[in-house]
Amino acid sequence: MFANALKSIGASSNINSNYQISSTLTATAGPWKIYSAKRKATGKEYSVFVFDKKTLDTGNNGLGGRQSATAHKKVMEEVVERLKKEASSLARLRHPGVLELVEPVEETRGGGLQFVAEPVTASLSGLLQEKDDQERGGGFGGRASRYVTEDANGTRRRRELEIDELEIQKGLLQVSKALEFLHDNAGLVHGNLTPDAILINAKSDWKLSGLSFCSPPEPSTIPTTIQPIILGEVLNPDPRLPKTVQLNLDYTSPDFVLDNNLTTFADMFSLGLLCIALYNSPHRSPIECNASISAYKRVFQSSQSVPTATNNYLSSRPLPKELGQHVLPRLLTRRPAQRMTAKEFQESEYFNNVLISTIRFLEGFPAKTPNEKQQFLRGLIKVLPNFPKSVMEKKLLPALLEELKDKELISLILHNAFKIIGLLPTGRRAFNEKVRPKLKEIFVTNAKPQEKDANRDAGLMIVIEQLSVIASNCNGKEFKDDILPIFYTALESPTPSLINAALTSLPVVLPVLDFSTIKGELFPVIATIFSKTNSLAIKVRGLEAFVTLCGGGGTSDDGLDGLATEQKKATSSTALDKFTMQEKIIPLIKAIKTREPAVMMAALNVLKVVGRVADGDFVALEILPLLWSMSLNPQLNLREFQAFMELIKTLSSRVEDEQTKKLQELTGGAITSPGLKDDFMSFGAIAGSSLEANGTSETDFEALVKGRVSTTSANPMDSWDTKPSVASSSSSVRKSTPTATFSWSTPPVASPTTSHLKAQSGGFRTVTPDLAAIQPMAPTATQFSQPLQPQSNAISSQPASFNWSNTSSATTPSNIWATPSANPQPAANPWTSSTTQPNANVWTTQPATSAFSSLSLNQQQQQRPQPTASSSFALPPPPGAPGASSGNSGFSLPRPPGVSNTSSGLGGMSNMNSLASLGTANRTGTGMGMSMNSMVGNTGGMGAGFGGMSQQQKPPQQQPKGGLDKYESLL
Repeated sequence: MFANALKSIGASSNINSNYQISSTLTATAGPWKIYSAKRKATGKEYSVFVFDKKTLDTGNNGLGGRQSATAHKKVMEEVVERLKKEASSLARLRHPGVLELVEPVEETRGGGLQFVAEPVTASLSGLLQEKDDQERGGGFGGRASRYVTEDANGTRRRRELEIDELEIQKGLLQVSKALEFLHDNAGLVHGNLTPDAILINAKSDWKLSGLSFCSPPEPSTIPTTIQPIILGEVLNPDPRLPKTVQLNLDYTSPDFVLDNNLTTFADMFSLGLLCIALYNSPHRSPIECNASISAYKRVFQSSQSVPTATNNYLSSRPLPKELGQHVLPRLLTRRPAQRMTAKEFQESEYFNNVLISTIRFLEGFPAKTPNEKQQFLRGLIKVLPNFPKSVMEKKLLPALLEELKDKELISLILHNAFKIIGLLPTGRRAFNEKVRPKLKEIFVTNAKPQEKDANRDAGLMIVIEQLSVIASNCNGKEFKDDILPIFYTALESPTPSLINAALTSLPVVLPVLDFSTIKGELFPVIATIFSKTNSLAIKVRGLEAFVTLCGGGGTSDDGLDGLATEQKKATSSTALDKFTMQEKIIPLIKAIKTREPAVMMAALNVLKVVGRVADGDFVALEILPLLWSMSLNPQLNLREFQAFMELIKTLSSRVEDEQTKKLQELTGGAITSPGLKDDFMSFGAIAGSSLEANGTSETDFEALVKGRVSTTSANPMDSWDTKPSVASSSSSVRKSTPTATFSWSTPPVASPTTSHLKAQSGGFRTVTPDLAAIQPMAPTATQFSQPLQPQSNAISSQPASFNWSNTSSATTPSNIWATPSANPQPAANPWTSSTTQPNANVWTTQPATSAFSSLSLNQQQQQRPQPTASSSFALPPPPGAPGASSGNSGFSLPRPPGVSNTSSGLGGMSNMNSLASLGTANRTGTGMGMSMNSMVGNTGGMGAGFGGMSQQQKPPQQQPKGGLDKYESLL
């Protein structure tokens, strides 16, 4: 039916064009159907009142039958004109207690009417009917389920029903003010004051409407354009018409029916009947005549049927004492002159209580003095809990927010507003619909950043103090869009107390925000405040804020306890990530210049939280040194110093445990022997420091002291048959060099340490050469054998033959152990034929072949280099070898018998320490051509040669690589 009523509205209607009308019925008021609507241009909410002419055909017997068509049309026209009069009367009357008309009445395509008024939520008749349904057990499943409202987010809910005594008192007070205006200023009598004539708006205010039967009183001295009614016509109800379009006799004064007198006191009698209906059960008038004039007259013929004090005014429930004893006796009196006026009704004892007085004061709030306003707002917060919830939400809260335009009252008003939000069960809706937009308007939209306003700062302080209430009544997006800018305003305020309050409330703010907002927006603001402030108190608050941002606990924790209870916070989405803690917060703490103990202890709490989640190496390298630096502050007392030491010990233990675990995982739990680990610290013995006989037999010694030359002692390689003693700084294991034998030497005695050397070779360590810096060398043919390779039996027992007969070389080798010249030349090793680069380090040259090989004697003679005359130690070539000359060698060995005289094959041995080290460092069985450069500090690698000799000669032709290449790959 309601949808059909909307369809009957003409498409060309101005209201239809400018308003979006809902299809859901909001309320009914007499013949009017009320729908919610929004203005398309502004989106503001209104109510559209619609009258469908077809409802006139739904009377008891209709308008047909024997009634002529002319009479039918006339009655309908009278009803339509009477309803038009109601809308036009609303347009002429402007008062807070009268329904406000927005768009004038229009005729619809089906002959109906419509107009737009201020938004209303219910009519009093509909509200009383809902209460009756609830009291009869109809509940939410009965008729009351039709009355629903729709929230801003689209959620439909049942309207709250709360008609308690205060709500009734407030409503009656507003209606009486409207009647006073109607009687004294407009010069009108309402004539049909019923529950259908009272509408309730969104602010829970009662509005007077239903002016279809309004008329100037008789006599009237106030001019008016409203036509008077004819009592004879309106007092004859037509049973074929709906009751909603006729005068309701149940609320009519006897002045109309019995006296035929039209005065303003008739409205006061109707007001008395309305008061009883509000407390009665069911909520109906005590006079019920069923639209019959004769029944109405019978009621007043008997004192038992007339509502009086003796019969409790025919109310089934007790009436308030002040209403029953002081008000109703002066309203329901038969004589109009004895009735109280509307103004006297407002001043009656019925309204003499603090709650009604508070509402009345608030309604006249703009006219009060500043001092009265401040006193009122300071006392209001104490009486707020006594108000009904609907009154607080719909009446008090909107009225208070309207006064926020007065800057001097911002803090007091907000204090009461947040108190109301906390008391309301629907506080979330009230905050988001009413309070949050006002807060943004005051502190963000209309705020001037550079202007310091003490009143605005006081209000901002209230907002910061009530952040817990705000956070519980809005979601994350709403908080971020509207409340977080207010929070930033407090943080950036020049008032230290505001900054302190904002930083202190950080634990309330963080759970509402997402991680990206905390890290990208909130943290930079707090970090800037911390780094720029000159206040020690703000410095401490900033450090406490860092603790909260890092997931720590409360700001009052000065010790080190409570770590376990705070750990859950550190991993939540409201805490900063580890990178930000390490790279952003720690540098800020390092930059602190003051050494005030309070600041140091606050920084200790930050380091405690960061140290719990930071990497172990960061703790060791950054946090622990910072803690030590702070702990030695002379201003700290003993307790504070002990707090630093406890944290230092805790973090140090953590670093130790993590590093130990890491090393155990890397080594697999094995413990390396110190002797094998530190074998690179072994050094060769110094020449001449050993007491061994250097392999000299007793016969050789006897021949030496007697002056006889022995063939055995004349062997130039006898000195290599012995094993030099090696001293090690880190191991007691005795190490020796494998022995090389020659064809003319006596076979060496098997060394008892050979097997031990083999066992130790696996753990040998040396300085790893820089392989990238080593130039590849191509080997050439030499007179020496390939390097000795590690064999399964450790050291080969076969002697290497050496022929001195065909050695030939005219070049003097230089000593590679001597101090290099300013312009070093390429050095050639007389015992290897390696290709070197000019000015290359002899230690980085890859040896091509060993000093001992199985080459033929001719090859040895062709490629054998000759020692220089300046060598301090040389081995002469065997006798008979070509080009033999002893030179100026400081020490020489005679050639073997039968060998021609040649030059010494071993020269330039000026550094005996090199020989000793040679035998110690080379344990792999490759012979005597390798030495470790541990004495000279060169980590380049191994040098090739036999005695540390070098000479200037052209590099021989390249030969295939020898066994050292395989050894190098092992390294």
